[in-house]
Amino acid sequence: MNRTAAITAAGAAALLLTLAAPLSASAHVTVSPNTAPAGSYALIDITVPNESATAVTNKIEVTLPTDTPILSVSYVPVAGWDTELVRTTLPAPVKVGDNTITEAVTKVVWTATPGHEISAGQLQVFPLSLGPIPDTGSIVLTADQTYSDGTVVSWTGTESGAEHPAPIIYVNDVPAGEHHAEATDGDTHSDTAAAGTSDALARGLGIGGLVVGVIGIVVAVTALRRKATV
Repeated sequence: MNRTAAITAAGAAALLLTLAAPLSASAHVTVSPNTAPAGSYALIDITVPNESATAVTNKIEVTLPTDTPILSVSYVPVAGWDTELVRTTLPAPVKVGDNTITEAVTKVVWTATPGHEISAGQLQVFPLSLGPIPDTGSIVLTADQTYSDGTVVSWTGTESGAEHPAPIIYVNDVPAGEHHAEATDGDTHSDTAAAGTSDALARGLGIGGLVVGVIGIVVAVTALRRKATV
């Protein structure tokens, strides 16, 4: 490979890395909105992206908690997807108000009909109505994403920085990344500064990669023009 070709390849690689990084970082199964007041009926969206370049997503299973069961679960039909509400007996009876609950919907399963799977570069939104929202800290909605090649990705992580974080609805807990109102100014300033530094670094690296890529392409084109005129 001559110098001009090498420079061109380097520039192209830098551009690809710059563009690909934010896409891979944001491709998670998420819930929106991720907060709901206790006692309310919440209409939420489960958003599922496809992360495979060679397989399509053909099934999604969202598991609801059994220790704080949700009495009413309903769904909005999604074109091309069959939906099943799975009702099971709870591991132990749960007192909800004046009622003792022994069974509830514990899983929602969406299965794609042929031709409606989620392909590379696509995402699908699955709406749910849940209520009344339990008076608890948060509701973890673990999700299993099945691909056409048999791969199953489990979105169950609840720790900070989890590779496959679970969708979480915050009720009384403060959503990740936000701060309690009673936090001291110093603590808030420190956390904000750290977040700002991390964000600035990420932006800087991205911009830097883009600049390197552009420079590489410009140099390559200039070199080719000079060679053509010699």
